[in-house]
Amino acid sequence: MSALICGSAAYDNIMVFEDSFKNHILPDKIHILNVAFLVPQLRREFGGCATNIAYNLRLLGEDPLPMATVGQDFGPYRRWLENHDVRLDHVRVLDDIFTAQAFITTDLDDNQITAFHPGAMNRSELNRVGDAEGVTIGTVSPDGRAGMIEHAEQFAEAGIPFIFDPGQGMPMFDGDDLRTFVEQSTWVTVNDYEWQLLKDRTGWDVAAVTRRTEALIVTRGGDGSLIFTDGEQFEIPTAQPESIEDPTGCGDAYRAGLLYGLMHGLDWETTGRIASLMGAIKIERHGTQNHTFARDEFEQRFKTSFGRSI
Repeated sequence: MSALICGSAAYDNIMVFEDSFKNHILPDKIHILNVAFLVPQLRREFGGCATNIAYNLRLLGEDPLPMATVGQDFGPYRRWLENHDVRLDHVRVLDDIFTAQAFITTDLDDNQITAFHPGAMNRSELNRVGDAEGVTIGTVSPDGRAGMIEHAEQFAEAGIPFIFDPGQGMPMFDGDDLRTFVEQSTWVTVNDYEWQLLKDRTGWDVAAVTRRTEALIVTRGGDGSLIFTDGEQFEIPTAQPESIEDPTGCGDAYRAGLLYGLMHGLDWETTGRIASLMGAIKIERHGTQNHTFARDEFEQRFKTSFGRSI
């Protein structure tokens, strides 16, 4: 099977301010705010949902196809993905714009100030699902609004089963949009906060979603995840990480595990546990694509974590 992963590719610029924001922001001067923070620590990470999921699925031995729009500054990211054998057949470079990127400043109290520039992501509709040959499964992950809508329509029209993964893109869509996405998709995956938003905006509960899809997957961080199918519920435990370094990208690693299980026709209890272990491995490293493993190591860790083989 071949997986087409529609979503963003982005740079994450992460800075640490070695003090507290509150010490430099005057509450009675918020209306004329003008501050600058010295950030001695800066790192640039490779991110974006499509490329994160593809990176993780490649670790599992698959040959995924990320589909994204990127900008004139994509060169370093291209070399990184090529060095990790991630195919770029459907990553479109636009020479008149920058790749999407986030600028994240964190203080010593773990408060964050983030600015996000969507850049080339806002032209994701230039890519079409039909441009990729031999696709048997897909995802619609956070991306430009028009791209997410059109890619979902294209998967549905082509009869290709796909995961709807709204993530941070949820605020762009109203209830009618989200109901359409759910009805077009084969599976829906959200975290617990996104699930609450989805329920509120669509007016649909678990039963309503699972009548229209094969499964609803809800991740709950350290509390594991729940997989709902028509009439059944599976509670998936977490895998114990060796350390907790950075949760950013754990959701994308989890989704790669879901894709792997679906591509191989595995049962939901096994699929969910593969996804859970992928998230645990990711959380042990800073950044979204700095973790790695050999297949035999993964299988042994799966058995140690869950007392069963894949």
